[in-house]
Amino acid sequence: MSIYERIEWLIKNNAMTNKEFCQTLGISTGNLGDWKRGKSTPGTNKLIDISSYFDVSLDWLMTGSERNQGQIMERKELYAVKTPDWDDVDKQLTDQEKAFIQEYIEFTRYRKLKGNLE
Repeated sequence: MSIYERIEWLIKNNAMTNKEFCQTLGISTGNLGDWKRGKSTPGTNKLIDISSYFDVSLDWLMTGSERNQGQIMERKELYAVKTPDWDDVDKQLTDQEKAFIQEYIEFTRYRKLKGNLE
């Protein structure tokens, strides 16, 4: 199932029309049509808006499956550090890793502003 198909499923399961969905989330019907045809996919900010609006995880929206909690459970002592030297950390990360971390921070701030995090 594609991202669009999951979005379409959310729209239908919430008894919305495509037009209502687009108006509510500030998406043009043209963009929605492009997503359907596979010409483009929603950008990061729209994915965050959609997942927040429908209260679904980004993992599910993007991949169709939830993250397995067992995959992220590790022993803290294996990776814990005291206060990190952020300049040193920054030098060790690739641009892709930095972009991923920045997206996560922005998503966390967004969810906090929306009242979905304590």
